[in-house]
Amino acid sequence: MPWTNFRKNYVSNWQLYVLLLPSAVFIALFAYVPMAGIQIAFKSYDFAKGVWGSPWIGFENFQRFFDSYQFSTILINTITLSFYSLIVSFTLPIMFALMLNSFVSRKFKKLVQTITYMPHFISTVVIVGMLIQIFNPRTGALGAMYTFMTNTMLPDAFAKPDAFKHLYVWSGIWQSIGWGSIIYIAALSSVDEELHEAAQIDGASRLKRVIHIDFPSILPTATVLLILAVGNIMDVGFEKVFLMQNSLNISSSEVISTYVYKVGLTIGSGDFSFATAIGLFNSVINFCLLVVVNFAAGRLGKTSLW
Repeated sequence: MPWTNFRKNYVSNWQLYVLLLPSAVFIALFAYVPMAGIQIAFKSYDFAKGVWGSPWIGFENFQRFFDSYQFSTILINTITLSFYSLIVSFTLPIMFALMLNSFVSRKFKKLVQTITYMPHFISTVVIVGMLIQIFNPRTGALGAMYTFMTNTMLPDAFAKPDAFKHLYVWSGIWQSIGWGSIIYIAALSSVDEELHEAAQIDGASRLKRVIHIDFPSILPTATVLLILAVGNIMDVGFEKVFLMQNSLNISSSEVISTYVYKVGLTIGSGDFSFATAIGLFNSVINFCLLVVVNFAAGRLGKTSLW
């Protein structure tokens, strides 16, 4: 019986359960208890009546969002930015880790790792400030260089809607590629050197050893990280998008997270029910994608979260 097995396991490892208790309480209080507030997505929230006293209106908030003229634009922007970021941020750290693992010199490898890790510790506000300063057509470094070489002013990248997604994704790669490769480098360090030695004796080139030895060794890790990434694919980073957003690029930069903030928290709006409905819609999409990708990964590669 499952309960009998759990009781035996608890008796023999009760110290571990005591250590786990604070974390479990923390998650219950701050992750599960607040989920009761999701009900306001199906209500017309009234401050005076509170969460439990506000009247039920069913799916009106969801229908209102689906009928909004901004729905298609926001959804397309979110999906485009999410998939673009996922494809680039998932593949490049793997390639970087495989390349870094191929270096013979340990000192050079450590130097490259240190340099590429450093941008991860720069805050999002500073990153966006750096982008604004670099791409400023009048005072930015790139703008000054462009003017010096062409005698014309550099087009303002932050004023072009088409340039927004590229600035967002590739600045994120610069910031996170080194940090994202850590887990793959750790997985590659556990590969048995005898496999490489045997492959070298058989005449395998370095590229073939990477393809047939190194890459399969990190494939299970990459699969799990891909599943987790897909589970958050609709959650485009709010802070960076909001800081990079302006009235000129808003047609490409308005995503679900920024729209929820403006609808629910900005002065003059305060429509908590509508904002909660949009956030719940976003979370349901993420959950469905997580389940589908986890199922597909388990069937195809025998590696999954459950």
